[in-house]
Amino acid sequence: MGLNMPARTVLFTNARKFDGKDFRWVTSGEYIQMSGRAGRRGLDEKGIVILMIDEKMSPSIGKEIVKGLPDPINSAFHLTYNMVLNLLRVDGINPEYMMERSFFQFQNNSSIPQLYEKIKTLQENYIAIQVEREDEVESYYKIKNRLSALSEEYHAYVIQPEYCVPFFQTGRLVKKTTSSVDTNKKSVYYVVDVLLQLSKQCSETRITSNLKPPLPGEKGVMHVVPIKLNLIQQLSAVRIRVPDDLKPLDNRMQVLRIIQTMLDQYSQGVPLLDPIENMKIKEKGLKDVIKKIEAFTPQLNEHPLHNDSSIEELLSQYKNKLQIENEIKEVKAELKKARSLLQMDELKCRKRVLRRMGFCTASDVIEIKGRVACEISSADELLLTEMIFNGAFNDLNVHQTIALLSCFVFQEKSTALPKLTEELSGPLRLMQETARRIAKVSKESRLELDLEQYVDSFKPHLMDVVFSWSKGASFSHICKMTDVFEGSIIRCMRRLEELLRQMYQAAKAIGNTEMENKFSEGIMLIKRDIVFAASLYL
Repeated sequence: MGLNMPARTVLFTNARKFDGKDFRWVTSGEYIQMSGRAGRRGLDEKGIVILMIDEKMSPSIGKEIVKGLPDPINSAFHLTYNMVLNLLRVDGINPEYMMERSFFQFQNNSSIPQLYEKIKTLQENYIAIQVEREDEVESYYKIKNRLSALSEEYHAYVIQPEYCVPFFQTGRLVKKTTSSVDTNKKSVYYVVDVLLQLSKQCSETRITSNLKPPLPGEKGVMHVVPIKLNLIQQLSAVRIRVPDDLKPLDNRMQVLRIIQTMLDQYSQGVPLLDPIENMKIKEKGLKDVIKKIEAFTPQLNEHPLHNDSSIEELLSQYKNKLQIENEIKEVKAELKKARSLLQMDELKCRKRVLRRMGFCTASDVIEIKGRVACEISSADELLLTEMIFNGAFNDLNVHQTIALLSCFVFQEKSTALPKLTEELSGPLRLMQETARRIAKVSKESRLELDLEQYVDSFKPHLMDVVFSWSKGASFSHICKMTDVFEGSIIRCMRRLEELLRQMYQAAKAIGNTEMENKFSEGIMLIKRDIVFAASLYL
C-alpha cells in the first residue's frame, strides 16, 4: 500500500481507514504534530502511530524522536494597559489578584524548592573550600585586582590615537596586551602592521585567526601581522634599524637577531615612552591613575605572599570560593524574586501612567478614556485613545484614517521608506508627537521605555500602499509600490480590519456617530478582493 515510496515518512493516525485502521501520509517534518492527534477523544481507547523513515539517521536522533522530552511550556505572560484597565472595571477583582493566580506566577513559585536545594549545595561547596592564610590571600587578591583595573585605565589613555599614532615609525618596539578592550565604541579604528615572532606551525598553515608564539627552544619565524591599535599595551622609547624590504625571510630573521641583541643590552627592560613627558598627554585623569599605580605597586611587592611559590594555587582556591559566594548571592536574589509577586513594580508604574493621563482616578476608578481603551486590544490602546480624544481623526478623511492606522499593525521589516505626500505625512507627524508625549509620561512614571524606539515602533512603510488600496487600486498595483512581501501585505490588511472594528466600538463607547461611520466605511473599503478571500486557491 505504498510503504516503499522513496523519501517519505509513513504515519498511521486516525484519518482514513486501511485494514481497519485509520492512517494518512505525511512528511517527516509533520511527525511530531500529527502523532499527538492519533486517537480520538471519547471514541478511541488508544491511538496508534507508526513511523517509518527510509533515510539513514544515527541511533541517538531516532531515540530522541521517539523517546525525547517535549519542549517545556513556559508562560509568556506580560502586562498590557488593556489588561489592567479591563481588570480595574470589574468589581471584586484587581490586577494583583489575577497576577497572583497566573500560570506565570505558578511557574515562578514552583522553582522555589529547587532554589533552596541549590543554595544548600552551594553553601556546602563553599564551606568545603579551605584556603590557607585566607586573610592574606584576600588582601593580596584585592591589591592585584586594583592594579589590574588601574592598568586598564592607564592603557585607555595611552592608546588614544591622537597621542600614540605619531610615534608609529618603522623600528618602534611595542608590547602586546592580553586584556580585552571594546573597539566598537568608535566607528574609526587604526590597524598597525607589526613584525611578530610566530611558531613554525602557524607559518606553515597560514592561520591568521589563531597565532601562537614559538614553543620553548624553538626559533620561530618572523611575520608581518596587522593588529588593531587596542592590542598594543606600551611603546618603547628606542627604535631599531629595519630593512626596507621585509618580504624576504632573511631580512625578517635579521630583525629578530637585532631585537635579541638589544634585549641583552637592556637587562632591566627596554625603556618605554613616558606618557606625560614624551607623548605629551596632559589629561588630569592620567596623572591620578599614575599616582595610584605608584602607591599600590609597592604594596604588592612588599606583601608577604608576593614571592611565595604557592601564591598561584592559593589565588586559584580563593577565586573559586569567591565565585561560589557570588553564586550564592545571585541565587538568594533569585529566591527573593521568586517569593515576591512578579511584575508588581511594572504594574505600579503602569497604574501611575494611567492616572497621570486621565484613564483612571487615584482610587483606581476607571474614567471614560479608560473605557474607550478597553475596546482596543490589537494595537497601542493608550496612543489610539489619546488620538481619539485629541480629535486627531476628526479632520482626516476615511482614506487618511485607514493609512494612519496601518502604522499600528505593520511590524515587518522594510528597507525602502515610502514617499509620503503632505496628505499622509501631516497625520503621521501628529501621531508621532502624541507618541513622544506618552513616552515622556511613561519615563516620568519610572517605566522602562526608550523614547525613540517607542516612536519608531509605529512603522509608516505601508501607509501609501493602504491609502491606494482604500481608493480601489488592484492588488498587483500595490505590490509594485513596496518591497514588502505579498503575504505581509495581506497580514497587515487583515489586522487593520480587526483594528478598525475595535476603533468602531471605541467610537461607539463615547457616542461619536461621525467617527463610527468613518471606521465602518474604512472596513468596507479595504475588505475586498484577494486580500480577504477565504482561500488563495479560489
